[in-house]
Amino acid sequence: MIAVGLILLALAGGVVYQQTQTEPMPLATSYVFEQQRALAPFTLADQYGNAFTNQTLQDKWSLFFIGYTACPDVCPTTLNKLAAAYPQLQKIASNVQVVFVSADPKRDTQAKRLDYINFFNKDFKAVSAEHTDLFPFSRDLGFVYAMVGDNNDYQVDHSASYVLVSPRGEKIAVFKPKPQPGQLAQILNAELIADFGQIVQSWH
Repeated sequence: MIAVGLILLALAGGVVYQQTQTEPMPLATSYVFEQQRALAPFTLADQYGNAFTNQTLQDKWSLFFIGYTACPDVCPTTLNKLAAAYPQLQKIASNVQVVFVSADPKRDTQAKRLDYINFFNKDFKAVSAEHTDLFPFSRDLGFVYAMVGDNNDYQVDHSASYVLVSPRGEKIAVFKPKPQPGQLAQILNAELIADFGQIVQSWH
């Protein structure tokens, strides 16, 4: 019953996401939302046990993606790519922060998230919360996730996109992976960096 509920909530989040995305400017891998809306109040915890809230987003460009530490492919690939892109993103906006949202709070403890994210980049955030707080937060960003499997032997199906939040705490854009024949769909760093630059430059 729990798994069914998670899937239904994830599907509902997908509907919200599809209804709110627009494409007002020609960008390589991203869509900028026509109406930039502040995220609803939320409280999560980072890898140090510190509160991660709406206030943490103020005066920073926040690049979010969702996953889990036991992810076999998408998450480590994404974090490696973001670690490589991070210096270029910082040249565009020195106040950029990368935030990994764990959709597996049961197994991804604070200590586990700390070890995991430090392997890729110690400047990155690794946040999570119980599902009662995590579901509305992830839906607000446009992410979906669902547990697949029984007991403790489960995997987490999750979005592979990035979501950009502005220094005012407003959701501004989504970066979508492109299918590659015979390869894992991915967001190319060159396109991410170019689009990020255009979005930051045009923001006001």
